[in-house]
Amino acid sequence: MDREVMGIEIGGTKLQVVVGSPDGKVVDRHRANVDVNAGGAGIRAQIERCLPELMRGRDVAAVGIGFGGPVDYQTGRIARSHQIEGWSEFPLGEWMRSLCGKPVAVDNDANVATLAEAIVGAGRNANPVFYVTLGSGVGGGLVVNGSVYHGRKPGESEIGHLRLNREGVIVEQRCSGWAVDRWIRQLVAENPESLLARKVGATRSGEARYLAAAIQEGDALAFSILEQTCEDLAFALSHVAHLVHPQRIVLGGGLSLVGEPFRAGVAQALPRFLMDVFHPGPEIVLAGLSEDAVPVGALLMAGRLS
Repeated sequence: MDREVMGIEIGGTKLQVVVGSPDGKVVDRHRANVDVNAGGAGIRAQIERCLPELMRGRDVAAVGIGFGGPVDYQTGRIARSHQIEGWSEFPLGEWMRSLCGKPVAVDNDANVATLAEAIVGAGRNANPVFYVTLGSGVGGGLVVNGSVYHGRKPGESEIGHLRLNREGVIVEQRCSGWAVDRWIRQLVAENPESLLARKVGATRSGEARYLAAAIQEGDALAFSILEQTCEDLAFALSHVAHLVHPQRIVLGGGLSLVGEPFRAGVAQALPRFLMDVFHPGPEIVLAGLSEDAVPVGALLMAGRLS
C-alpha cells in the first residue's frame, strides 16, 4: 500500500479508529465502547491512548472523522452533541491536527456513512444517493456526483426531524430503534399470547431485534408493526424523492437488520405517496457496510485530503 489514511467514528455508544487505504479498505482497527459519564473529554482521552499504537511505523497522510451530531464541516468545530456532554463548540479538527500533525476533515456521521455507501457500498454506481440510518435516532445524508451535499451549514439531512403531521410528530418518534422498541413493549403487553410477546419475554430494551424472527414465523402482531413503520418511513422518504430525486435510497442502522421484509415494505409503500410522474420511484436497498459505514466513509474523506 503506497499511502495510508486514518478514519475515526465518534458515536454516542462506540468509538472506532481505523487505518486503511484512501479507497476505503480497512487494514487495522481499534474499537471501544464509550463511557457516557466521562463525556467528550473521556472520548478524547481514548483517542489519545490508541493513536500511538495505530500510527507506529506508519506515515498516515490524513485523518477523516465522522461525529455523531451537528458539525461545521468547513472548520471541524462541533456544533453540539445530543447524547454526550463536553462536545459543544469543541474544535475537533484543530485538536486532531495538533495530535497528529496531518490534514483533518470532520463531518456529521450520517453524512460520512452516506459517502461510504454511495462510493463503495449499496449505493455504488447510482447518482444521487440518499442514505437513512435508523438507530437510536434517525439520520440521513445525500451524495450528489460523488460528494456530500451540505447546503447551508451545519449541513445535515435531518430526515429524523421531518414532521409526519401538523401536530409535530417527527420521523424519529416513529421510525427510530427506540421508538419501535417502545411500541413493541406497548403492544406485547396488550397481546401477551402473541408469538412476538413470547420472543421478547422480559426484555426491556432492543425489542426490535425480535421482529425479523417473528415476521419469518408469520406473527400478525410483528407484521402490523413492520407495516406501520414502513409506511411512516416511506411517507417521509416521499418528500426526499419529490425534492432531490435520488436514484437510490439506502436503508441502514439497526432497524434495517430486519432485512428484506423491511426493505420490501418501504419499497411497496413509497409509490403511494409519489406523484404519478415519478413512479416507480427511487430504488430502495439495504445498506452494505453495516457498522463499517462511518469508518470507511472517514477513510474516503481522508483520502481526498491526502
